[in-house]
Amino acid sequence: MLAALQPALSDTEVRGVDDIAARLRFAPRHRWLLRQWLQALAASGCVEGEVDRGYRYVRPVPAPTRPNLVDVCADLGYSRPLATFLQACGDRLTELAQDRIRVQELLFPNGDMATAEAAYRDNLSSRYLNLAAGRAVADLVDGLRGDRSPVRVLELGAGIGGTTDDVTAALAGLPVEYHFTDVSTFFLDAAKRRFADYPWMRYGIVDMNADLGNQPRYDIVIAANVLHNAYDIAVTLGQLHALLNPGGAVVIIETCHAHCAQLTSVHFLMSPREDQPHAGLTDVRAGTDRIFLTESEWRDQLRAAGLTPELVLPAGDHPVAGLDQRVFIAVRGQG
Repeated sequence: MLAALQPALSDTEVRGVDDIAARLRFAPRHRWLLRQWLQALAASGCVEGEVDRGYRYVRPVPAPTRPNLVDVCADLGYSRPLATFLQACGDRLTELAQDRIRVQELLFPNGDMATAEAAYRDNLSSRYLNLAAGRAVADLVDGLRGDRSPVRVLELGAGIGGTTDDVTAALAGLPVEYHFTDVSTFFLDAAKRRFADYPWMRYGIVDMNADLGNQPRYDIVIAANVLHNAYDIAVTLGQLHALLNPGGAVVIIETCHAHCAQLTSVHFLMSPREDQPHAGLTDVRAGTDRIFLTESEWRDQLRAAGLTPELVLPAGDHPVAGLDQRVFIAVRGQG
């Protein structure tokens, strides 16, 4: 971050965010990220200032004790393709910020999903969360099937199917009707090939910011790493409550804190198109530039929507908890 911003910073004068953005030719849709970077650098003592006053350069980023990103990622259970992606984002950060290259080109090189799978499935945290989600959905189906057969499951923003893999494996032999949805036909076409052996799966385009009010009733809704893209979390959770049958549940996987590696890579995916509103403009995130809710905020928002959080994993003392990702299982009452 500091290397990308250094040409626009001064150690003798405070410069406003708009001035810094203009000097760097930061794309307007990414300027929320610029503010996040400056706040992260201020927290580390490399710059000083505030968003509304501007910032001044103070000192360089301390040299890492372990500079080899591949080794660090390996220790955290992340594969080489993910380390390569993170390194490429860092190397081309200015180009990403200026929209001269899109992060999708680095995440899906030539349409290949191996890097995305490393980010959302083939790593320690994702394996834990996806297995937990699969077990939770299977338990919910087992509890509901006495009243409803088949149990109707909707997955929103299913993407590469990283969570779907573990959920479908856990549902073997159970009576379900599973609706795999995304906003992109790219992911739907891949899913049709990947899950061709599951006759109870169907596929469709669903935009959670536009289409939830038009959906039929479901018993279970799965949303893995997608609800943070809601324009308004409270509105979206209210719509999920409305489309759930009484006694139904949501199974949500979310990151609860943005680490620097995310702010300089996958967070570019969350910048809106010029004709779209930005997520969080009118909800609990308003005025913060944050994309992710904290665990406490998720619990509060779920309760406010009439969804009772019955289980949140991993617990705080679990080794994976420090990566700040959680799976929430919340149930709609019978009323």
